Amino acid sequence: MTNKLNLVLCWHMHQPYYREGLDGAYQLPWVYLHGMKDYDDMAAHLENHPGMKAVVNFAPVLLEQLDDYAIQIEAFLDKGRKMPDQLLNLLGGAISIPTNISERRELIQTCRRAHAPRMIDPYPQYHALLQQFPGADKDAGQEMLLSYLDEQYFVDLLVWYHLAWCSHRLKQTPEIRYLIEKARNFSEEDRKVLLRVIQKTLASIIPRYRKLAEKEQIEISMTPWGHPIIPLLNDFNNMIETQPDAPMPEHAHYPGGEERSRWHLRYGMQQFEKFFGFKPKGVWLSEGGVSDDAVSLLDEMDVQWTASGEAVWHHSCLTSACNPDEMACRKALFIPYQLNDKKTRLFFRDDGLSDLIGFEYSKWHADDAVADFMGHLDRIAGSLGDSASEYVVSVILDGENAWEYYPNNGYYFLDALYAAISQSDTVQTTTFANACTATRTDTLSHLVAGSWVYGSFSTWIGSADKNHAWDLLAEAKTAFDKKIGTLKKADAEKALRLLAICEGSDWFWWFGDYNPSDSVNDFDRLFRLQLRTLYCQLNLTPPASLDTPISSGGGHMENAGTMRRN
Repeated sequence: MTNKLNLVLCWHMHQPYYREGLDGAYQLPWVYLHGMKDYDDMAAHLENHPGMKAVVNFAPVLLEQLDDYAIQIEAFLDKGRKMPDQLLNLLGGAISIPTNISERRELIQTCRRAHAPRMIDPYPQYHALLQQFPGADKDAGQEMLLSYLDEQYFVDLLVWYHLAWCSHRLKQTPEIRYLIEKARNFSEEDRKVLLRVIQKTLASIIPRYRKLAEKEQIEISMTPWGHPIIPLLNDFNNMIETQPDAPMPEHAHYPGGEERSRWHLRYGMQQFEKFFGFKPKGVWLSEGGVSDDAVSLLDEMDVQWTASGEAVWHHSCLTSACNPDEMACRKALFIPYQLNDKKTRLFFRDDGLSDLIGFEYSKWHADDAVADFMGHLDRIAGSLGDSASEYVVSVILDGENAWEYYPNNGYYFLDALYAAISQSDTVQTTTFANACTATRTDTLSHLVAGSWVYGSFSTWIGSADKNHAWDLLAEAKTAFDKKIGTLKKADAEKALRLLAICEGSDWFWWFGDYNPSDSVNDFDRLFRLQLRTLYCQLNLTPPASLDTPISSGGGHMENAGTMRRN
């Protein structure tokens, strides 16, 4: 059948910059943990299903950290040089297991930061190691036990934590299977073997995706370098259409924001090309955050396509007087748009299908989930009839955060899904770049500014703590503008990158009482630390306001707050 419905599966890979400053210690381990679990498995699924096409989006700031981790671990294994990550140093024996009670408790809490039903409970020995310490309570019995525990307990716990974070692919390898079967009393050599596996895996990720792109099986796109919300950098007023009653930051605008947006786009493209050898055709603006001025910037840089969420499509179609009948049946969702005379195409996510993968199918049997997903696509194709090939369904979601809630890191679901799509008589996978010319298009007269989360920017601005963070950032940018001209070239370039780190979206994502306290505290502390580092790089004393936490959290968001359901 040649009249197949086009499907784009777009996997977004992103982690913020976790180092203190530009070259200090990594403060959180999520880059290498997701690297050895999710980025590895997602490449393996594509390698195992060569008929599948997909779009894989990388934030350049993530690529830099993946590359750095591979280099740092190799230097430790070959030369004994300490790594800039405390957890890896403990695993490798580069630093000693702590004897301090509070540090031991903190290490145990760190080694339980995983989705227990899928990553801890399936391994009896790992579960047993944590059973004596069910929470963060500090009762006298736990205090005594912590002081009596020998070093082997912590070695085994560290090894198990990293085994749990191994991808499904890695768990089939002889080295990892041996360690899982051994289960306890891991030796120094065992730890080195595990580190070598981690290093090789991290070093392979970028080349593997590059190879998939060179075979034209996938399209690789990018996000602006530091993952900033471009419409908010450009103009805080971009929040007003969808948050008309929300309070705004005290600063009327972010100083020089549009030029900062250009910097993130240009520098991101430069770094992207360094790793992949070509420039991206498409840009997934951070969090699908779009606006008229953001699309104008992409068009200025000859970007072929971008994408956002279904709510943005709905709001924009209403203001642009799109065909109401095609909107009602969602037919108008399945085409790319152009904003007036701009050449950059705009695709819009099917929120329902994307959220089924992100939040629901992890609770289903894989075969049932795949049958349900394919049923939805078949019904869409059927409703479009003989013109199905002129339309494209866009399924866009995180490529890293959903899989720990699935059995075996989503292996059974993704393997069955890719097989079903590859064999489908009604659906074919494609890329956004190819869909730009293969599908019908329509025009929008105005893009209602918003993101893929709720169709607004409320996740990043419009509440007291988020606005306060923006004001702290705007104050730092004002100081930056005054001092940057006084610095030597090398120091100025460091300050520029530090500023870009502080402009990332993740800090603002986590501020809010609805998010888990542990994550809020982590990102609050790191955001203020990065701002202090920026002031010091500018030869300025950091303001006292950075000594006070911005947000405290206390909520219990779905999937630990790493993703948002629409």
